[in-house]
Amino acid sequence: MWTNPDRPYQTLPPLPPQAEIETLGVLRQLVGTSRALTRLEEACRRLPDPTMLTSTVPLLEAQASSEIENIVTTNDELFRAAHLPATAAATPAVKEALRYREALWAGYEALKERPVTVNTARKICTALRGHEVDVRSQPGTFIGNPATRERLYTPPEGREVILSHLARWEEFINDKDQELDPLVVMALQHYQFEAIHPFTDGNGRTGRVLNLLVLSASGILTQPVFYLSGYVVRHKDEYYARLRAVTERDEWEEWVLFMLRACEVTAEWTYSLINQITDLQAKVANKVRELIPRGDATALTELLFRQPYVRIEEVVQQRLAQRQTASKWMGILSDNHVLRKEKHGKHAVFINDSLLDLLFEYPLAS
Repeated sequence: MWTNPDRPYQTLPPLPPQAEIETLGVLRQLVGTSRALTRLEEACRRLPDPTMLTSTVPLLEAQASSEIENIVTTNDELFRAAHLPATAAATPAVKEALRYREALWAGYEALKERPVTVNTARKICTALRGHEVDVRSQPGTFIGNPATRERLYTPPEGREVILSHLARWEEFINDKDQELDPLVVMALQHYQFEAIHPFTDGNGRTGRVLNLLVLSASGILTQPVFYLSGYVVRHKDEYYARLRAVTERDEWEEWVLFMLRACEVTAEWTYSLINQITDLQAKVANKVRELIPRGDATALTELLFRQPYVRIEEVVQQRLAQRQTASKWMGILSDNHVLRKEKHGKHAVFINDSLLDLLFEYPLAS
């Protein structure tokens, strides 16, 4: 418990907390959250082409996590910049959001070789910020109200102090004798990382990438298809209020419940989205088969769902057709409103609006 926002929280207690965490309320919520995540993981494993999700949902996560930090861009701007880097003029906000996606993928690649560590966090923050970062060594970092400039919290100071807190954070995450549920571990470590606030900038986004990696490392959700920041950005005030309540009043149960509810809602949303996309893809494949009977409708449709902004060159690169035939196919699909054609200088881009509308507008429950 820490009630002096003007002084650095040098004595931040290590995890796990002394308070009872897995209360009756938490255990009840764990049942629903675990069920939703298990169903989602099974659905992901059944997908014939997982890249349909892994090429799109991380962009939604990048946009939302960046928006939490007031780095605001639209989904359309972000998707265009990701799929059409040569034709889309990326704003600074878009570039930052794209770095979030890169950091997320870098984290998942790192998990193949080692568990989540302090070095993982450092690499993620480096990818996010676009230059090498290390833990803070200078005083002066604090969390404040951007409107009033009121100081709300001052994290631990001093390089050795911060490294000591991080070492205990890493030890808690990777404790093989851990008796707490992995979802509870994820919630606790997220608070702790935010409280340590080890870097001069990028801590929030780094922490939200780490959430997904901790879930993946525990085997709960192996694919980067979790749009957790979508829930957080819709409940931003409560998110920050719950973090502060842990610091000031040791309200751990409420914090854990918030994170568990966020995971349950997100898992249900993603599961439903998978079903909606699968149905849509089947309908589009049937239409493609009808319009282009001599083409590989399945492979072409998979491309349109992996890359909702597609060019003729990419159809050729996938060896689906020679350029002249690919151009004819794209023309047929745009003439019949399966795709929408846009001109970018000498080049044409064909847009899968039906997929983008679903991704951008599919409601995330409260």
